[in-house]
Amino acid sequence: MEERTAAVSLESVEPLLTIGVFARRSRLSPKALRLYDRLGLLIPAHVDDENGYRRYRESQLETARLVVMLRRLDMPLARVAEVVAAPDARRADLVASYWESVERRTASQRELVAHLRIRLSGEEGSYEMYEILERDVPEQLVLTEQRHVRVPELSEWLPAAIGRLVEMAQAGGGMAAPVFVIYHGEVNEDSDGPVEICVPVTAGQGAAADAPTRREPAHREACARITKAQVEYPQILSAYDAVAHWIDAQGRSVAGSPREVYFADWDAAAPTDEVCDIAYPVS
Repeated sequence: MEERTAAVSLESVEPLLTIGVFARRSRLSPKALRLYDRLGLLIPAHVDDENGYRRYRESQLETARLVVMLRRLDMPLARVAEVVAAPDARRADLVASYWESVERRTASQRELVAHLRIRLSGEEGSYEMYEILERDVPEQLVLTEQRHVRVPELSEWLPAAIGRLVEMAQAGGGMAAPVFVIYHGEVNEDSDGPVEICVPVTAGQGAAADAPTRREPAHREACARITKAQVEYPQILSAYDAVAHWIDAQGRSVAGSPREVYFADWDAAAPTDEVCDIAYPVS
């Protein structure tokens, strides 16, 4: 009797809304509400045992309207559920994190479209989006790690190996110049390089490091600077093509393997920040 009295008292303060009324006020269809009920995202306050009719409390409208707004961001239902279940203080951070991932993906897709436009326009495709510069690079002592690797494994191996070498360099006093990655052979779904990571250090550091070392010869190189979004495969290939096209147009010759020079903090960089030079040694 006490439980029934409490339930009646609560309903008198906050009456139950039928699914039709709740749908209109929340701007969610009854079909969507039934789906969200099955997923545990928005559970009715009461379901009639005999006819299965769902009823909701008016206070649930706030959650329902939050779901509507999140879905307008094309947020997957699993992420929506995470936001809804989170404490109020965490919700804003979760939305911000999701939107940052959307912006990264959009920036990457934008560069992929630019890459496709160049590819599909043939040999006469425009590379004007890239500014090609020349520079002299002095001889460098480098910590090095080399591996045969294809595109699917490249994104995992590169940051891990770079992290290992940078840690060794920092333990000995720091890096002498930006990290660069040399592609000694084609790297795609079928070819595996090899690929060599190089971390420049001073002579004394090289002797103390656990990693193999070698001297990268002094050379002149042509390069194009690209953003973090442009580093994504396959759009990064457009930058390689642009530098190679420029070298040929200048009547010059490629004098060594192509490389990527990473001069910025990758983790801190936004998709539109410049982080890498695509370079070819030239003669």
